[in-house]
Amino acid sequence: MTHQRGSRMPSSTSAKAGRIAVIALGLIILIVGLLMLGGGAYLVALGGSWYFALAGLGLCGSGCLLMLRRPAGAGLYGVVFIATIVWALWDVGLTFWPLISRLFAPAVLAIPVLLLLPALRPMARPVPRKASLGLACLIALALAGTIVSTFQPRPLAVADAVSAPIPGRSAAPSAGGDWPYWGRNPSGTRFATLDKITPANVAGLKVAWTYRTGEIPKDPAAFVTTPLHIDGRLYGCTQSNVIFALDADTGKELWRYDPHAQGNFRPRCRGVGYHDDAPAPSKPAPSTPVTPRAVAMAAPSGPCVRRIISTTVDARLVAVDAVTGLPCADFGNRGVVSLRTSMSNMQPGFYFPTAAPTIMRNLIIVGGLVRDNYEEGEPSGVVRAFDVHTGKLVWAWDMGNPDASGRPPAGKSFTPGTPNVWSTPSFDDKLGLVYLPTGNATPDSWGPKRSPAAERYSSSIVALDVTTGRVRWSFQTVHHDLWDYDVPAQPALYDVPDGHGGTIPALIQVTKRGQIFMLDRRTGKPIAKVEERPVPQKGGARDDFLSPTQPYSTGMPAIGAERLTEARMWGATPLDQLYCRIAFRKARYDGDFSPPGLKTAIYFPGWFGGMNWGSVSIAENRGTMIVNDTRVPVVARLVPRAEYDAKARKSSGEGSGAPQYGTPYGLEQGTLESPLAVPCQEPPYGAITAIDLATRKVLWSMPLGTLQDSGPLGLAMHMGIPIGLPAIGGPVTTASGLVFMAGTQDHYIRAFDIRNGHELWKGRLPMGAETTPMTYVSPRSGRQYLAIAVGGNLAQKQDRGDYIVAFSLQH
Repeated sequence: MTHQRGSRMPSSTSAKAGRIAVIALGLIILIVGLLMLGGGAYLVALGGSWYFALAGLGLCGSGCLLMLRRPAGAGLYGVVFIATIVWALWDVGLTFWPLISRLFAPAVLAIPVLLLLPALRPMARPVPRKASLGLACLIALALAGTIVSTFQPRPLAVADAVSAPIPGRSAAPSAGGDWPYWGRNPSGTRFATLDKITPANVAGLKVAWTYRTGEIPKDPAAFVTTPLHIDGRLYGCTQSNVIFALDADTGKELWRYDPHAQGNFRPRCRGVGYHDDAPAPSKPAPSTPVTPRAVAMAAPSGPCVRRIISTTVDARLVAVDAVTGLPCADFGNRGVVSLRTSMSNMQPGFYFPTAAPTIMRNLIIVGGLVRDNYEEGEPSGVVRAFDVHTGKLVWAWDMGNPDASGRPPAGKSFTPGTPNVWSTPSFDDKLGLVYLPTGNATPDSWGPKRSPAAERYSSSIVALDVTTGRVRWSFQTVHHDLWDYDVPAQPALYDVPDGHGGTIPALIQVTKRGQIFMLDRRTGKPIAKVEERPVPQKGGARDDFLSPTQPYSTGMPAIGAERLTEARMWGATPLDQLYCRIAFRKARYDGDFSPPGLKTAIYFPGWFGGMNWGSVSIAENRGTMIVNDTRVPVVARLVPRAEYDAKARKSSGEGSGAPQYGTPYGLEQGTLESPLAVPCQEPPYGAITAIDLATRKVLWSMPLGTLQDSGPLGLAMHMGIPIGLPAIGGPVTTASGLVFMAGTQDHYIRAFDIRNGHELWKGRLPMGAETTPMTYVSPRSGRQYLAIAVGGNLAQKQDRGDYIVAFSLQH
């Protein structure tokens, strides 16, 4: 037998392997085709895209023909692939992540189809070997380039030519090198007038010290404190309310106080409060070296001149001496005041404060978290003010009994089931107003029995007169809230430019909805335009009602609140994208405020946010506000009582979702996600955004977080792909032009250039940190530190920690 010179006869073994490979490839394509055909037909029946059914039909034909080793199988796959490219460009244009969802997996399968062409039965006009190999290499190179491209950040909005900022004016005095409030100042702006760490040297930050509390949180507990810094000491609290004091330069523990708080279903402590009775001259200047002993000696005689105030997870108020950590004997009963007094239905875990107490003048102002959606008549959402020296009640704002301002008569309680204030207030001492971000009346998702007071004050910002506790004004962000859109973030106070060379005293409130409201903090009237817009009126519970309109802050940018569509459903492959499209079509989604009803409804943004309790930061010297947000849709369905209770009994008494006992419905709820546990809509799932408060426009916006420590099915991908992930916690800004932010599902704290959002530095943490960092200057060493509590991320249940990590420049 002779053959042409230069050619090679395939061995029988390699030919057989080729035939087997073709059959296996055909089977894979057939299976994918059947799944797409079946799912696609269902999607068409739901009113969705025809692409998946038609592509599935083509893949089934391709798979069968390839299993028969027919060349037409490869040709049919090519037709489906080219049609997919055309459809993808028509469906989403040139948007990167949506194109990957549609094209990456088909392109991967196209390579073996091309490489196995020689194993098919002879063709009348065979494709040249070099041509098929070259085309396969071209697709492989495109895939490799795509993979490399996934590691590049993709700004959502890019800063134009950087213009000179138009700053407004701070609403509170500077704290120097200290961090004496949870939000650094009473205004809650998280702006540090510090400039030792700059964009030019921030890359030199290294770990200076690490402190461990010795108390590892247990799920779903979280170590999320933002420490205070006063005169060379850090003060913080663990999730069980153990209070500690640390040396600011070394992290050495100086004292700790354990109130022996009994835990509940979600223990946490976001921070403590501080009050100082020392005369102003006795306070050391920021540049004066100070030691703990010197601080103690400089204090006036007697204990608790400087005191740390904390709440506990079993509803107590505690005051300890800031120098020694010993209880303040003049406060309540040996340093403790019960918050259970005059409260009803105080079952374990039904009421407990988690936010740092607000210390205004000589008052401690506290609200509390009321357990959501468990039953009707849960504890009151009353807000109370106590004397900082004695612990005696000064006033109480009980919205169900607005004419009373003190303790209820004997045998009575504060009004149960009213909206609570679980987040942190801010205050304006000059105006004498404290600003409360309110939650919703429980249960969240069914509200025909709510009182007029609850209808008026839920999901609102309420300004109280600090001397009387009486309402001066209120502004509601959601009417008749059935979506758990309580106001989660601390209001930010800042005097914004009025466009005529002056300023307006503003209150800026971010919300879970992604809406940002800018109000005159004297009156509550909008500075930035707010419109009442019609919202969906069908699909809710027949025995409830819906507000015909809801407020939209059209004068400020909405963040991460774009309307969902079927085309925005996403997946790592066409199959999980198809799953998400079906889930989207099966649910009821009429845009914002799709009401909860007997059919599953989609909320976007969900009750995680939008924006959450981490709050915002305002660079007061630039007039730039930094916001981080989460973009994860949630689903909810009202389940008739008998059906819900039956499911609960079958699952050992624990139903899925919220029982809402005492109402006609339980609530099933969860996130809209694919079988890979990835949110169903296209990335990003979290972002950080800068807004110019003078022009009220977005300056820049970047995805926040990578797949380094998370991924599909909760598995860490160990890839720094900046896809943007949900983030819990908030940003900090400095006078030097830096933004510090952690809170992501990867284990980093980052520094950004406030002018353009470019990442300048990131520091590796022991695990995730779901909280807001802080920065201070030590009066002893003069060094600026960046510190953060590192307790783990709730999305990564295996990781829990008890660290405080401090960074500084190395000298």
